[in-house]
Amino acid sequence: MKNALISVFDKEGLEPIVRQFDKCGITIYSTGGTQKFIEQLGINVVPVEDITSFPSILGGRVKTLHPRVFGGILGRRDLSSDLAELDQYEIPPFDFVVVDLYPFEKTVAEGKPEDEIIEKIDIGGISLIRAAAKNYQHVTVIPSKQEYGKLLEILQNKDTESSLETRKELAKRAFAISSHYDTQINAYFIGEGPSFSKKISGGKTLRYGENPHQKATFYGDLDAVFTQLHGKELSYNNLLDIDAALNLISEFSDITFAVIKHNNACGIASRNTLLEAWKDALAGDPVSAFGGILVTNTLIDETTAKEIDTLFFEVLIAPAFDAAGLEILKKKKNRMLLQSHPFKFPERNFRSLLNGVVEQDRDWKTDLIADMKQVTKLAPTEEQKIDLEFANKIVKHLKSNTIVLAKNKQLLAAGVGQTSRVDALKQAIEKAGNFGFDLHGSVMSSDAYFPFPDCVEIAHNAGITSVIHPGGSINDSKSIAYCDENNMSMVLTGTRHFKH
Repeated sequence: MKNALISVFDKEGLEPIVRQFDKCGITIYSTGGTQKFIEQLGINVVPVEDITSFPSILGGRVKTLHPRVFGGILGRRDLSSDLAELDQYEIPPFDFVVVDLYPFEKTVAEGKPEDEIIEKIDIGGISLIRAAAKNYQHVTVIPSKQEYGKLLEILQNKDTESSLETRKELAKRAFAISSHYDTQINAYFIGEGPSFSKKISGGKTLRYGENPHQKATFYGDLDAVFTQLHGKELSYNNLLDIDAALNLISEFSDITFAVIKHNNACGIASRNTLLEAWKDALAGDPVSAFGGILVTNTLIDETTAKEIDTLFFEVLIAPAFDAAGLEILKKKKNRMLLQSHPFKFPERNFRSLLNGVVEQDRDWKTDLIADMKQVTKLAPTEEQKIDLEFANKIVKHLKSNTIVLAKNKQLLAAGVGQTSRVDALKQAIEKAGNFGFDLHGSVMSSDAYFPFPDCVEIAHNAGITSVIHPGGSINDSKSIAYCDENNMSMVLTGTRHFKH
């Protein structure tokens, strides 16, 4: 005869579990509201009080905290001395422990009074979970209602036995839940105090890290971000580029295609059709596009798929693929095709640093035409304003120091990751020339202000006619004066977008 201990706050989904226990001839032990729920179903249940010889006390705060309960969970079935003690003290060994904790996190989120929040700190339940998980060699722990499906699978086996592998996996899940629960309690008591604590479940071992000699793991829910439709397993570097690609493409509502290499956009264009967007994005730097990450914000059609198929690339991300286009792209077995899903980026970003962690708000600010402050005598044209906004969306997502040159909603070239803004600009101008772009009538965006007027002078000599940057230098007036003297327009945003 097998025994199950059930103690849950939320009774949703519990009925099929209880009925299956009863059908399998498993004796059910329970307490309080759970016991009453089972009794109302007309199913036999043994009150925990019958084995503890002690009632629930302190308004239900103490129900299961007793040696006869925890002995039944922690007893080792392969140790004769443990079995002898269970028999000596008439302790039933529990084969299943089913728990759903008090909703502490939900109660905090609902803004309930402190006394109500404190009462939702589960003591007995969390102890049951930890004890059962510790003894996974012999006990099957169900640490939340999310695992009820797994339990039903086990109970529907003819011998109601779970494998050691399954019990260990459930124990792993149990400790993850326990850890998250304690983290939330800790966060509540810390409040706004100086402490950093994050709990992210779902660890996935990657092939390797940034380089083959480095081990790596991703923690998070990739399934919420995209579905992989084809290709080999994603790597650490793939994930970094995918993050950069999705952050960049989220800035655009027009049909847009972008090519990412080493976290930076090397080509991007917004057009009336996807095929046009693809061709003009690729034209931005067809050399760097080789082996790159491709991303768009609209469905990949058959015609565009045929064009894309001629390029060697690592990853293609799109919100949808038509059937014919997908079949074309699947011909090469290793290329990774991802269908992106709408999801919310975290509001806070963090990274390891020295012997600790730094955390900051995500750079949520996107500078639009309405944010532009004209500071020169000459105003940018409406077309230039559109290009200035387009360029500034890109510059926000490139490594500093960075300069973006754009025209007709197409990235002509970018200078990225340079130690001086002048070098970034010179790099961008040279690169644009290498790929045959005419910079006359183009616009320039900078991720930070110009400390001297040298950049606007170099830009003017290259044919650039309008400039956007945050402003804030003590020498802003010198750059503005140069623009006024040379028939250039300049707007300021007041927002710097460093990205290190």
